[in-house]
Amino acid sequence: MGVIRLIFFFGPLIFAFGFIAPLLAQIIRLSGVTPPYDLTPLSAGLLIAGLLGAVAQWRGRWI
Repeated sequence: MGVIRLIFFFGPLIFAFGFIAPLLAQIIRLSGVTPPYDLTPLSAGLLIAGLLGAVAQWRGRWI
């Protein structure tokens, strides 16, 4: 029961890294935008999704 509670507690971060980060990486790659500081599209997607997930985790909601 403790593992399930832990997964639900970190749900926003898991969703951000598991779904939003690859989606953002594909959008960055397909749009032809070059991320700053010589980042790859995946690392830029992970950075943006991590920030969004951390905010959602802190606030308790996405919106």
